[in-house]
Amino acid sequence: MSLSRRSFLLGTGLVALNLSGCGDSGEAESSQELTFWYWEGALSAAVVKDVSAKFADRARISTSLVGGDFAQRLSTSLRAGEAVPDISGVKGEDMAFFQTQADYFLDLNTLGAEDIAGTFVAAKFAQATTDDGRQIGLPIDLGPTALFLREDLWRKAGLSVEISEVSEKMADWDGWFDTAHELKSRLPGTFAIRNSNDVFGVALAQQTKTFVDRTGAFVGDQDEVRSAWEKAVQAIVDGLQAGIYDDTAFGTALTSGTLTGHLGPAWNGLDIASAAPSTSGRWRVAACPGGPGNIGGSYLAIPARSRDPETAFAYIAELLSAANEARAFTDSSVFPAVTAAYDLPALTEGQKFFGGQSTIEVFGPAAEQLPIVYESPLNAAAMTSYYSELANIEGGKAPAQAWKDAVEAGRRTVEAGQ
Repeated sequence: MSLSRRSFLLGTGLVALNLSGCGDSGEAESSQELTFWYWEGALSAAVVKDVSAKFADRARISTSLVGGDFAQRLSTSLRAGEAVPDISGVKGEDMAFFQTQADYFLDLNTLGAEDIAGTFVAAKFAQATTDDGRQIGLPIDLGPTALFLREDLWRKAGLSVEISEVSEKMADWDGWFDTAHELKSRLPGTFAIRNSNDVFGVALAQQTKTFVDRTGAFVGDQDEVRSAWEKAVQAIVDGLQAGIYDDTAFGTALTSGTLTGHLGPAWNGLDIASAAPSTSGRWRVAACPGGPGNIGGSYLAIPARSRDPETAFAYIAELLSAANEARAFTDSSVFPAVTAAYDLPALTEGQKFFGGQSTIEVFGPAAEQLPIVYESPLNAAAMTSYYSELANIEGGKAPAQAWKDAVEAGRRTVEAGQ
Protein backbone atom coordinates (compact mmCIF):
# COMPACT_ATOMS: atom_id res chain seq x y z
CA MET A 1 0.00 0.00 0.00
CA SER A 2 1.24 3.47 -0.84
CA LEU A 3 2.64 5.40 2.10
CA SER A 4 1.71 8.77 0.71
CA ARG A 5 -1.48 8.28 -1.28
CA ARG A 6 -3.23 5.07 -0.41
CA SER A 7 -3.32 5.11 3.37
CA PHE A 8 -4.89 8.58 3.70
CA LEU A 9 -8.33 8.48 5.27
CA LEU A 10 -10.77 11.22 6.16
CA GLY A 11 -12.62 9.35 8.88
CA THR A 12 -15.85 7.81 7.72
CA GLY A 13 -17.66 10.88 6.51
CA LEU A 14 -17.97 12.88 3.34
CA VAL A 15 -15.96 16.04 2.95
CA ALA A 16 -17.86 18.18 0.47
CA LEU A 17 -15.82 20.34 -1.85
CA ASN A 18 -17.89 22.69 -3.98
CA LEU A 19 -15.72 22.86 -7.06
CA SER A 20 -18.39 24.22 -9.35
CA GLY A 21 -17.59 27.56 -10.85
CA CYS A 22 -14.00 27.48 -9.56
CA GLY A 23 -11.84 29.50 -11.86
CA ASP A 24 -13.18 31.71 -14.61
CA SER A 25 -15.00 29.58 -17.14
CA GLY A 26 -16.36 32.64 -18.91
CA GLU A 27 -19.73 30.90 -19.13
CA ALA A 28 -22.95 31.02 -17.12
CA GLU A 29 -23.31 28.41 -14.41
CA SER A 30 -25.99 25.76 -14.84
CA SER A 31 -28.65 25.29 -12.19
CA GLN A 32 -28.34 21.49 -12.54
CA GLU A 33 -26.22 19.78 -9.91
CA LEU A 34 -24.28 16.55 -10.39
CA THR A 35 -22.63 14.88 -7.40
CA PHE A 36 -19.23 13.25 -7.73
CA TRP A 37 -17.65 10.93 -5.16
CA TYR A 38 -13.99 9.97 -5.05
CA TRP A 39 -11.22 9.65 -2.45
CA GLU A 40 -8.09 11.59 -1.57
CA GLY A 41 -5.33 10.97 -4.10
CA ALA A 42 -7.48 9.30 -6.75
CA LEU A 43 -7.29 12.33 -9.04
CA SER A 44 -5.50 15.64 -9.26
CA ALA A 45 -7.54 18.18 -7.30
CA ALA A 46 -6.43 20.88 -9.73
CA VAL A 47 -7.66 18.89 -12.72
CA VAL A 48 -11.01 18.23 -11.03
CA LYS A 49 -11.36 21.92 -10.24
CA ASP A 50 -10.59 23.07 -13.77
CA VAL A 51 -12.75 20.48 -15.52
CA SER A 52 -15.64 21.25 -13.18
CA ALA A 53 -15.34 24.92 -14.07
CA LYS A 54 -15.25 24.03 -17.76
CA PHE A 55 -18.58 22.20 -17.35
CA ALA A 56 -20.25 24.95 -15.34
CA ASP A 57 -22.63 25.80 -18.19
CA ARG A 58 -23.89 22.18 -18.25
CA ALA A 59 -23.91 21.27 -14.57
CA ARG A 60 -22.71 22.37 -11.17
CA ILE A 61 -20.37 19.59 -10.05
CA SER A 62 -20.61 19.00 -6.31
CA THR A 63 -17.54 16.97 -5.38
CA SER A 64 -17.13 14.97 -2.18
CA LEU A 65 -14.06 13.19 -0.87
CA VAL A 66 -15.24 9.97 0.77
CA GLY A 67 -13.19 8.70 3.67
CA GLY A 68 -13.11 5.29 5.29
CA ASP A 69 -14.27 2.23 3.37
CA PHE A 70 -15.18 3.75 0.01
CA ALA A 71 -16.58 0.54 -1.47
CA GLN A 72 -18.84 -0.03 1.50
CA ARG A 73 -20.14 3.53 1.45
CA LEU A 74 -20.83 3.38 -2.30
CA SER A 75 -22.40 -0.09 -2.13
CA THR A 76 -24.68 0.94 0.73
CA SER A 77 -25.84 4.01 -1.17
CA LEU A 78 -26.48 2.06 -4.38
CA ARG A 79 -28.48 -0.66 -2.64
CA ALA A 80 -30.54 1.83 -0.66
CA GLY A 81 -31.13 4.01 -3.70
CA GLU A 82 -30.52 7.07 -1.57
CA ALA A 83 -27.89 9.80 -1.88
CA VAL A 84 -26.52 7.99 -4.93
CA PRO A 85 -23.78 10.02 -6.65
CA ASP A 86 -24.16 10.91 -10.31
CA ILE A 87 -20.49 10.05 -10.88
CA SER A 88 -18.27 7.87 -8.71
CA GLY A 89 -14.80 6.52 -8.46
CA VAL A 90 -14.31 2.77 -8.00
CA LYS A 91 -11.08 1.47 -6.54
CA GLY A 92 -9.34 -1.14 -8.63
CA GLU A 93 -9.43 -3.76 -5.90
CA ASP A 94 -13.21 -3.32 -5.69
CA MET A 95 -14.01 -3.49 -9.41
CA ALA A 96 -14.48 -7.27 -9.38
CA PHE A 97 -17.09 -6.91 -6.62
CA PHE A 98 -18.94 -4.12 -8.38
CA GLN A 99 -19.05 -6.17 -11.57
CA THR A 100 -21.34 -8.50 -9.65
CA GLN A 101 -23.50 -5.43 -8.98
CA ALA A 102 -23.37 -4.18 -12.58
CA ASP A 103 -27.07 -3.33 -12.72
CA TYR A 104 -26.42 -0.44 -10.36
CA PHE A 105 -24.22 1.18 -13.03
CA LEU A 106 -24.75 2.41 -16.56
CA ASP A 107 -23.14 0.56 -19.44
CA LEU A 108 -20.71 3.22 -20.62
CA ASN A 109 -20.70 1.69 -24.08
CA THR A 110 -24.15 3.22 -24.55
CA LEU A 111 -22.61 6.64 -23.91
CA GLY A 112 -19.54 6.34 -26.12
CA ALA A 113 -17.01 4.22 -24.23
CA GLU A 114 -16.57 1.91 -27.22
CA ASP A 115 -15.41 4.86 -29.30
CA ILE A 116 -12.58 5.74 -26.90
CA ALA A 117 -11.69 2.25 -25.66
CA GLY A 118 -8.49 2.24 -27.70
CA THR A 119 -7.14 5.26 -25.85
CA PHE A 120 -6.77 3.25 -22.63
CA VAL A 121 -4.36 0.50 -21.61
CA ALA A 122 -6.20 -2.57 -22.92
CA ALA A 123 -5.69 -4.81 -19.91
CA LYS A 124 -6.92 -2.19 -17.46
CA PHE A 125 -9.95 -1.30 -19.59
CA ALA A 126 -10.87 -4.99 -19.80
CA GLN A 127 -11.02 -5.35 -16.03
CA ALA A 128 -14.08 -3.09 -15.98
CA THR A 129 -15.86 -5.12 -18.68
CA THR A 130 -18.50 -7.57 -17.49
CA ASP A 131 -18.82 -11.08 -18.89
CA ASP A 132 -21.79 -9.94 -20.99
CA GLY A 133 -19.83 -7.03 -22.46
CA ARG A 134 -21.02 -4.09 -20.39
CA GLN A 135 -18.42 -1.44 -19.55
CA ILE A 136 -19.00 -0.14 -16.05
CA GLY A 137 -15.90 2.00 -15.64
CA LEU A 138 -13.20 4.00 -17.42
CA PRO A 139 -9.66 3.58 -16.02
CA ILE A 140 -8.05 6.49 -14.19
CA ASP A 141 -4.65 4.96 -13.54
CA LEU A 142 -2.75 1.71 -13.14
CA GLY A 143 0.45 0.34 -11.66
CA PRO A 144 2.75 -1.42 -14.13
CA THR A 145 5.45 -3.21 -12.17
CA ALA A 146 9.19 -2.68 -12.43
CA LEU A 147 12.48 -3.10 -10.63
CA PHE A 148 13.61 -0.07 -8.62
CA LEU A 149 17.35 -0.17 -7.94
CA ARG A 150 19.85 1.88 -5.94
CA GLU A 151 22.32 2.92 -8.62
CA ASP A 152 25.11 3.86 -6.17
CA LEU A 153 24.92 0.57 -4.29
CA TRP A 154 24.83 -1.48 -7.46
CA ARG A 155 27.95 0.33 -8.68
CA LYS A 156 29.60 -0.35 -5.33
CA ALA A 157 28.82 -4.04 -5.81
CA GLY A 158 30.42 -3.93 -9.26
CA LEU A 159 27.17 -4.43 -11.15
CA SER A 160 26.11 -2.70 -14.33
CA VAL A 161 23.51 0.04 -13.94
CA GLU A 162 22.88 0.53 -17.64
CA ILE A 163 19.13 0.11 -17.78
CA SER A 164 19.11 -1.85 -21.03
CA GLU A 165 21.70 -4.27 -19.62
CA VAL A 166 19.89 -4.64 -16.31
CA SER A 167 16.57 -5.30 -18.04
CA GLU A 168 18.15 -7.84 -20.36
CA LYS A 169 19.98 -9.66 -17.57
CA MET A 170 16.82 -9.84 -15.49
CA ALA A 171 14.37 -10.60 -18.26
CA ASP A 172 13.43 -13.66 -16.22
CA TRP A 173 13.31 -14.37 -12.50
CA ASP A 174 16.44 -16.50 -12.57
CA GLY A 175 18.35 -13.41 -13.62
CA TRP A 176 16.87 -11.44 -10.74
CA PHE A 177 17.80 -14.14 -8.22
CA ASP A 178 21.36 -14.30 -9.59
CA THR A 179 21.72 -10.54 -9.19
CA ALA A 180 20.13 -10.57 -5.73
CA HIS A 181 22.70 -13.16 -4.64
CA GLU A 182 25.53 -11.06 -6.04
CA LEU A 183 24.34 -8.01 -4.14
CA LYS A 184 24.01 -9.98 -0.91
CA SER A 185 27.52 -11.47 -1.17
CA ARG A 186 29.24 -8.22 -2.17
CA LEU A 187 27.28 -5.96 0.19
CA PRO A 188 26.83 -8.00 3.39
CA GLY A 189 23.86 -7.05 5.50
CA THR A 190 21.80 -5.78 2.57
CA PHE A 191 18.69 -7.18 0.92
CA ALA A 192 17.38 -6.98 -2.64
CA ILE A 193 13.72 -6.85 -1.65
CA ARG A 194 11.53 -5.53 1.17
CA ASN A 195 9.56 -8.70 1.92
CA SER A 196 8.35 -11.96 0.44
CA ASN A 197 4.85 -10.55 -0.13
CA ASP A 198 6.32 -8.17 -2.71
CA VAL A 199 7.82 -11.07 -4.65
CA PHE A 200 4.59 -13.07 -4.46
CA GLY A 201 2.39 -10.13 -5.46
CA VAL A 202 4.56 -9.03 -8.38
CA ALA A 203 5.00 -12.57 -9.73
CA LEU A 204 1.27 -13.25 -9.34
CA ALA A 205 0.40 -10.07 -11.26
CA GLN A 206 2.15 -11.57 -14.30
CA GLN A 207 -0.35 -14.44 -14.46
CA THR A 208 -3.63 -14.44 -16.37
CA LYS A 209 -5.48 -16.22 -13.56
CA THR A 210 -4.91 -16.49 -9.85
CA PHE A 211 -7.16 -18.00 -7.16
CA VAL A 212 -10.54 -18.25 -8.91
CA ASP A 213 -11.28 -18.86 -12.59
CA ARG A 214 -14.18 -17.54 -14.66
CA THR A 215 -16.34 -20.53 -13.75
CA GLY A 216 -15.97 -19.71 -10.07
CA ALA A 217 -13.74 -22.70 -9.39
CA PHE A 218 -10.85 -22.43 -6.94
CA VAL A 219 -7.54 -22.67 -8.82
CA GLY A 220 -5.16 -21.47 -6.12
CA ASP A 221 -3.41 -24.83 -6.18
CA GLN A 222 -2.47 -24.63 -9.85
CA ASP A 223 0.77 -23.70 -11.60
CA GLU A 224 0.15 -19.95 -11.85
CA VAL A 225 -0.11 -19.43 -8.10
CA ARG A 226 2.41 -22.14 -7.29
CA SER A 227 5.03 -20.49 -9.52
CA ALA A 228 4.64 -17.13 -7.79
CA TRP A 229 4.65 -18.82 -4.38
CA GLU A 230 7.90 -20.67 -5.06
CA LYS A 231 9.66 -17.44 -5.99
CA ALA A 232 8.55 -15.85 -2.73
CA VAL A 233 9.68 -18.89 -0.76
CA GLN A 234 13.07 -18.82 -2.51
CA ALA A 235 13.51 -15.18 -1.51
CA ILE A 236 12.94 -16.20 2.12
CA VAL A 237 15.06 -19.33 2.13
CA ASP A 238 17.97 -17.62 0.36
CA GLY A 239 17.89 -14.64 2.72
CA LEU A 240 17.23 -12.12 -0.07
CA GLN A 241 14.25 -10.37 1.50
CA ALA A 242 14.43 -8.17 4.58
CA GLY A 243 11.12 -9.20 6.13
CA ILE A 244 10.12 -5.54 6.48
CA TYR A 245 6.37 -4.90 6.71
CA ASP A 246 6.35 -1.65 8.66
CA ASP A 247 6.30 1.64 6.73
CA THR A 248 8.71 3.38 9.10
CA ALA A 249 11.17 0.49 8.95
CA PHE A 250 10.87 0.53 5.17
CA GLY A 251 11.87 4.20 5.05
CA THR A 252 14.80 3.59 7.37
CA ALA A 253 16.05 0.68 5.26
CA LEU A 254 15.77 2.72 2.07
CA THR A 255 17.67 5.63 3.57
CA SER A 256 20.41 3.53 5.15
CA GLY A 257 21.01 1.42 2.07
CA THR A 258 19.88 -1.81 3.74
CA LEU A 259 17.60 -2.23 0.75
CA THR A 260 19.41 -2.24 -2.58
CA GLY A 261 16.26 -2.62 -4.63
CA HIS A 262 12.51 -2.94 -4.67
CA LEU A 263 9.95 -4.74 -6.84
CA GLY A 264 6.63 -2.98 -7.22
CA PRO A 265 4.21 -0.88 -9.27
CA ALA A 266 4.92 2.55 -10.74
CA TRP A 267 3.24 4.35 -7.85
CA ASN A 268 5.80 2.86 -5.46
CA GLY A 269 8.22 5.43 -6.87
CA LEU A 270 6.34 8.10 -4.94
CA ASP A 271 6.45 5.92 -1.83
CA ILE A 272 10.22 5.58 -2.08
CA ALA A 273 10.68 9.29 -2.68
CA SER A 274 8.43 10.16 0.27
CA ALA A 275 10.02 7.64 2.63
CA ALA A 276 13.65 8.34 1.71
CA PRO A 277 13.98 11.84 0.22
CA SER A 278 17.70 11.96 1.02
CA THR A 279 18.30 9.23 -1.58
CA SER A 280 17.07 11.44 -4.42
CA GLY A 281 19.05 10.91 -7.61
CA ARG A 282 20.31 7.49 -6.59
CA TRP A 283 17.43 5.37 -7.84
CA ARG A 284 16.81 3.93 -11.29
CA VAL A 285 14.00 1.87 -12.84
CA ALA A 286 14.42 -1.27 -14.98
CA ALA A 287 11.97 -3.74 -16.47
CA CYS A 288 10.32 -6.15 -14.09
CA PRO A 289 11.86 -9.62 -14.02
CA GLY A 290 9.56 -12.12 -15.65
CA GLY A 291 7.61 -9.54 -17.62
CA PRO A 292 5.06 -6.84 -16.87
CA GLY A 293 2.21 -7.08 -14.39
CA ASN A 294 -0.20 -4.60 -12.90
CA ILE A 295 -0.88 -3.74 -9.26
CA GLY A 296 -3.43 -1.07 -8.47
CA GLY A 297 -5.30 1.56 -10.42
CA SER A 298 -8.87 2.81 -10.23
CA TYR A 299 -11.91 3.80 -12.31
CA LEU A 300 -14.64 6.34 -12.86
CA ALA A 301 -18.19 5.02 -13.17
CA ILE A 302 -21.71 6.38 -13.61
CA PRO A 303 -24.43 4.91 -11.37
CA ALA A 304 -27.69 3.97 -13.08
CA ARG A 305 -29.49 6.67 -11.08
CA SER A 306 -27.33 9.45 -12.52
CA ARG A 307 -29.50 12.44 -13.35
CA ASP A 308 -27.65 13.37 -16.54
CA PRO A 309 -25.65 10.43 -17.95
CA GLU A 310 -24.53 12.28 -21.09
CA THR A 311 -23.02 15.17 -19.15
CA ALA A 312 -21.55 12.79 -16.59
CA PHE A 313 -19.84 10.77 -19.32
CA ALA A 314 -18.52 13.87 -21.07
CA TYR A 315 -17.18 15.06 -17.72
CA ILE A 316 -15.27 11.86 -16.91
CA ALA A 317 -13.98 11.61 -20.47
CA GLU A 318 -12.55 15.13 -20.09
CA LEU A 319 -11.01 14.28 -16.71
CA LEU A 320 -9.30 11.36 -18.46
CA SER A 321 -8.04 13.19 -21.53
CA ALA A 322 -4.34 12.65 -22.28
CA ALA A 323 -3.47 16.21 -21.26
CA ASN A 324 -5.30 15.92 -17.94
CA GLU A 325 -3.88 12.48 -17.25
CA ALA A 326 -0.39 13.87 -17.80
CA ARG A 327 -1.14 16.79 -15.52
CA ALA A 328 -2.43 14.41 -12.83
CA PHE A 329 0.85 12.52 -13.06
CA THR A 330 2.74 15.74 -12.40
CA ASP A 331 0.40 16.89 -9.63
CA SER A 332 -0.28 13.63 -7.82
CA SER A 333 1.91 10.87 -9.34
CA VAL A 334 -1.21 9.17 -10.70
CA PHE A 335 0.18 6.94 -13.46
CA PRO A 336 -2.02 7.43 -16.57
CA ALA A 337 -4.23 4.72 -18.01
CA VAL A 338 -4.47 6.75 -21.24
CA THR A 339 -1.54 5.75 -23.44
CA ALA A 340 -1.34 9.02 -25.41
CA ALA A 341 -0.20 10.69 -22.19
CA TYR A 342 3.03 8.66 -22.36
CA ASP A 343 4.25 10.85 -25.22
CA LEU A 344 3.69 14.15 -23.39
CA PRO A 345 6.51 16.08 -21.66
CA ALA A 346 5.13 15.44 -18.17
CA LEU A 347 5.90 11.75 -18.71
CA THR A 348 8.89 11.87 -21.06
CA GLU A 349 11.04 14.37 -19.22
CA GLY A 350 13.70 13.04 -16.88
CA GLN A 351 12.81 12.69 -13.22
CA LYS A 352 15.19 14.18 -10.69
CA PHE A 353 14.60 11.49 -8.08
CA PHE A 354 15.62 8.85 -10.61
CA GLY A 355 18.81 10.61 -11.63
CA GLY A 356 17.22 12.26 -14.64
CA GLN A 357 15.96 8.97 -16.07
CA SER A 358 12.81 9.13 -18.17
CA THR A 359 11.08 6.25 -16.41
CA ILE A 360 8.23 6.15 -18.91
CA GLU A 361 10.67 4.34 -21.20
CA VAL A 362 10.24 1.40 -18.80
CA PHE A 363 6.71 1.88 -17.49
CA GLY A 364 5.13 2.78 -20.84
CA PRO A 365 5.97 -0.44 -22.68
CA ALA A 366 5.14 -2.43 -19.55
CA ALA A 367 1.67 -0.85 -19.38
CA GLU A 368 0.93 -1.57 -23.01
CA GLN A 369 2.05 -5.21 -22.71
CA LEU A 370 0.11 -6.11 -19.57
CA PRO A 371 -1.63 -9.48 -19.55
CA ILE A 372 -5.40 -9.46 -19.22
CA VAL A 373 -6.07 -10.96 -15.81
CA TYR A 374 -9.36 -12.35 -14.55
CA GLU A 375 -10.19 -10.85 -11.14
CA SER A 376 -12.70 -12.57 -8.88
CA PRO A 377 -14.34 -10.74 -5.96
CA LEU A 378 -12.97 -13.56 -3.79
CA ASN A 379 -9.33 -13.16 -4.83
CA ALA A 380 -8.33 -10.71 -2.10
CA ALA A 381 -9.77 -12.85 0.67
CA ALA A 382 -8.15 -16.00 -0.70
CA MET A 383 -4.78 -14.31 -0.99
CA THR A 384 -4.57 -13.58 2.73
CA SER A 385 -3.96 -17.24 3.56
CA TYR A 386 -0.93 -17.30 1.27
CA TYR A 387 0.49 -14.17 2.83
CA SER A 388 -0.06 -15.65 6.28
CA GLU A 389 1.77 -18.82 5.38
CA LEU A 390 4.68 -16.93 3.84
CA ALA A 391 5.00 -15.16 7.19
CA ASN A 392 4.95 -18.55 8.89
CA ILE A 393 7.83 -19.70 6.68
CA GLU A 394 9.76 -16.61 7.76
CA GLY A 395 9.07 -17.79 11.30
CA GLY A 396 10.48 -21.26 10.61
CA LYS A 397 7.57 -23.30 9.25
CA ALA A 398 8.39 -25.92 6.62
CA PRO A 399 7.56 -24.56 3.12
CA ALA A 400 5.82 -27.77 2.01
CA GLN A 401 3.42 -27.71 4.95
CA ALA A 402 2.89 -23.96 4.54
CA TRP A 403 1.86 -24.44 0.92
CA LYS A 404 -0.58 -27.19 1.84
CA ASP A 405 -2.12 -25.05 4.57
CA ALA A 406 -2.31 -21.96 2.35
CA VAL A 407 -4.15 -23.90 -0.36
CA GLU A 408 -6.58 -25.50 2.08
CA ALA A 409 -7.39 -22.17 3.73
CA GLY A 410 -7.73 -20.45 0.37
CA ARG A 411 -10.08 -23.14 -0.88
CA ARG A 412 -12.28 -22.85 2.23
CA THR A 413 -12.42 -19.08 1.82
CA VAL A 414 -13.54 -19.32 -1.81
CA GLU A 415 -16.09 -22.05 -1.16
CA ALA A 416 -17.53 -20.14 1.81
CA GLY A 417 -17.87 -17.02 -0.29
CA GLN A 418 -19.77 -18.65 -3.13
